[in-house]
Amino acid sequence: MLGSTHGTLSTHSSPARAVACGETPPRTVHGTAPPHTPGSHPSGPHTASPDANGPHAGGPHAGGPPAGGPYPAGSHAGGARSDGPHAGASYPGGSRAGDGSGDGGAAVDLDVSGRPLYAPVPDLDRFFRPGSVAVVGASDSEGRPNAGITRQLITWAERVGARLHPVNPGRSSVFGLPCLTSVSDLPEQVDLAVLLVADPVPVIGELADAKVKFAVAFASGFAETGAAGAAAQDRLAEAVARTGIRLLGPNTNLNAFASFREDLDGPAIALITQSGHQGRPVFSLQELGIRLSHWAPTGNEADLETADFLSYFASRPEVGAIAAYIEGFKDGRSFLLAADRAARNKVPVVAVKVGRTEAGARTAASHTGKLTGADAVVDAAMRQFGVIRVDGLDELQDTAALLARARPPVADGVAVYSISGGTGAHFADLATAAGLRLPALDRAKQDELHQWIPDYLDVANPVDSGGHPVGDRRGRKIIDAILADPSIGVLVCPITGPFPPMSDRLAQDLVDAAERTDKLVCVVWGSPVGTEDAYRHTLLGSRRVATFRTFANCVTAVRAHLAHHRFTAAYRSPFDTAPRTPSLSARKAQELIRPGQQLSEHAAKQLLRAYGIRVPREQLVTSAAAAVRAASLVGYPVVMKASAPQLAHKTELGLVRVGLTSASQVRDTYRELADIARYEDIELDGVLVCQMVERGVEMVVGVTADRLFGPTVTVGLGGVLVEVLRDSAVGVPPFGEERARAMLGELRGHALLDGVRGGPPADVDALVEVVLRVQRMALDLSGELAELDINPLMVLPRGQGAVALDALAVCH
Repeated sequence: MLGSTHGTLSTHSSPARAVACGETPPRTVHGTAPPHTPGSHPSGPHTASPDANGPHAGGPHAGGPPAGGPYPAGSHAGGARSDGPHAGASYPGGSRAGDGSGDGGAAVDLDVSGRPLYAPVPDLDRFFRPGSVAVVGASDSEGRPNAGITRQLITWAERVGARLHPVNPGRSSVFGLPCLTSVSDLPEQVDLAVLLVADPVPVIGELADAKVKFAVAFASGFAETGAAGAAAQDRLAEAVARTGIRLLGPNTNLNAFASFREDLDGPAIALITQSGHQGRPVFSLQELGIRLSHWAPTGNEADLETADFLSYFASRPEVGAIAAYIEGFKDGRSFLLAADRAARNKVPVVAVKVGRTEAGARTAASHTGKLTGADAVVDAAMRQFGVIRVDGLDELQDTAALLARARPPVADGVAVYSISGGTGAHFADLATAAGLRLPALDRAKQDELHQWIPDYLDVANPVDSGGHPVGDRRGRKIIDAILADPSIGVLVCPITGPFPPMSDRLAQDLVDAAERTDKLVCVVWGSPVGTEDAYRHTLLGSRRVATFRTFANCVTAVRAHLAHHRFTAAYRSPFDTAPRTPSLSARKAQELIRPGQQLSEHAAKQLLRAYGIRVPREQLVTSAAAAVRAASLVGYPVVMKASAPQLAHKTELGLVRVGLTSASQVRDTYRELADIARYEDIELDGVLVCQMVERGVEMVVGVTADRLFGPTVTVGLGGVLVEVLRDSAVGVPPFGEERARAMLGELRGHALLDGVRGGPPADVDALVEVVLRVQRMALDLSGELAELDINPLMVLPRGQGAVALDALAVCH
């Protein structure tokens, strides 16, 4: 059958996508999907419509994503946070997300790829604040590691008001406390057991019999050591899973039981680390007056993982921000669900994720035995769910501290006030390069500032005072006037070094002004000494001024602050409307799947057509005469290409010819392609005679299977130079139209889509629609499709659609 221009995509293509993919468009009111009941299906007949993909279309069909989801759309802020109908969900004994025990054994809500769409919040209250604790392997033998740990645990238990029971068959007492012979001798049901033993597996069963809720395993020698250690960790995980106990570790430390300052108030930072030492800078923020509420050192994560603590902390009313040091992930979807909860609750998450380089990934994997993940995919997943990724521990502490304490911005404009034109220009360069907006103050505001600042100094923004006034209130009036401008939401004052009394008065004026405004005031104190009164007492003593030591960290934190609030204000969870049942297109596509094989171009394009993605007019032929007939039907000029399974790079082998304009050229080309194929020992399934599509922007859209996150979708600049340009963006399903458009904005060459050198703008709406249809294919065929590469996807001028000129598909 002759191919066609089926699947033309228009600006009104969402309904078309629903029909082409066999979906039911969600019924919404003002863009909010109604709640979804797990196991339910949309009811009512579907109107038959002409299929844009050939003769098998139309007719009633079931399937597609039920509207709504486990949460109401939108997010919640302030006070004790809620999370839709599952607000405050917990599971007794720490039942695991996805096992049905969090909702009384209810069916797990899964997307069409079989991945969970909801994870309950683990109830970790009794882990962090236990009423009673057992220390198995407790010791008071001086010089032994267990003695130091036991002593610290006793001190911690006294501080949190927990009863502590040492357990060791070789001791009658430990540090003056009666010591029990075994776990079975415990006089009460304890909340937490700390295991100071080399092999925790035999103890797990005893803990289960004693109905212990939580355990911590400090021992190392597990997955971080190699295959044998990984097998031992698997045995530990299996033992824990059988009992319902929640385990922290192995290969963890005492950070969860550190001494937190109780005299600090305000929103707190909750800290998650997979390497305990890497959390020290954030923990030390307490010495600067910044509150810390929790520290979760997750270690190897045989059971409890980063996602569990992230979800728990995002539901705690005292937590203002979450800081995380991550080396790898136990499960990609569980991390996304936890990040989704934080985004819904408007809780900022700041993370250092190592593994950007091969050396970093290798070292991280050997440290905790977890998969670091492909960095481009990790980066995209974090960006997609609002996790703020930073590189340095100094950035982690400064950004988390600002986000925890700063109020939501009232405007996104940044004003820079300095006593030096050079300082202001330097900071303005860095801020503008980072994407911050420095609006010029209007003429009336500049005239107002020139009442107190000499006329020859520039006050448009940055504001150069030439020296902050010391002897009167002019300095404070300058600051107040800048803050009063409605376009300004953030005031930054870089002070490169101390110069009393001017720097002292400047610091005090900034603090006083911050107390009387709802806008963010930031100061960069550049002195490396850090003992000056203006810094140590005036600035750090203020709860309203955010103080930094470097320009770069200030810019990073302010950008993150504005981006977080912009992101959460518009956030709608993609899990609410993720498809739960296979589409009609999936049933068509599965007929084309060949397990373990790469499909021919012709078969791969049939796969695209099943999902309403437009391909050129083309015909597969097996003789020169048939090629001539096909060319006359397709219309000259034509392209001819060899088609065979396992044939990836046709151009390099000379198996593609373009611009053929006559029957004789078509006839000769067929014979030449057949000869090359025989020489290269390639068994053809035929030769494609294709419509020639010339004018447009060449893009690439593809699917790859990630070990952690499942199928991912890539879009980028395409054509023969795709490997050279390496300009692409990644989306981690599920995602919606906004994310698809944002992916295009992340491309370095995105301006090509706007039209260059007088050319027309490209049909971006059609490109976005292709990305969304490919995502649906990736979800539907998660178990069957290992890789898809549409290259090039020719994006035609606006209103004319997009055409997949070539495609490669590899099956699992």
